[in-house]
Amino acid sequence: MSGFRSKTWLADTIRKYMPTRDQMARNKYLKPIAHRFLTPELWRFTRRSVPRGVALGLFAAFIVPIGQIFLAAFLALPARANVPLSALVTFVTNPFTLPFWLIVANKVGKLTLNIDATLGAGAGSFAEDGGALALWLEVGGVTAFGFLVIALVSAGVGYLAASFSWRYIVARRRRKRLAQMEQRLAERLREHGQ
Repeated sequence: MSGFRSKTWLADTIRKYMPTRDQMARNKYLKPIAHRFLTPELWRFTRRSVPRGVALGLFAAFIVPIGQIFLAAFLALPARANVPLSALVTFVTNPFTLPFWLIVANKVGKLTLNIDATLGAGAGSFAEDGGALALWLEVGGVTAFGFLVIALVSAGVGYLAASFSWRYIVARRRRKRLAQMEQRLAERLREHGQ
């Protein structure tokens, strides 16, 4: 693919950072099912595979903190989603952004579970009497629930955003092609009219 240039910057960028079919086929964890990864339909950018890939990548990114690329790839197989795109989208969570997402997930978990309202103003924590281990379990449980909520919501939003973006890009390209065709037709008519 060295000589291939796409018409869009985004497609070039995705191809640059996206793992190749051969790289994923040679991965030791994926070898048992590597033959399924080589299916060409899983590597095409279509109006159905792209939103599925984005949704599965976001879901895997937030549901599993380690090994999310492999989870996204495994989920993409039965869903017939774009495998490399689903793997690429998982990088929304990485070692640099993980502290931020831990804080966000904890706040989302607290808000969703409504812990502060349940305890009442000025009340202590559920784990106050249980010591440090109980506190860690409470914070961990709330954060894990927050990650579950973020995974589900981001997958839905990602699917819709990718679908609408795909439609917008395709419609824009179609309008541009039609405008070019009309311009060429007008030029030809002018040439023949004179």
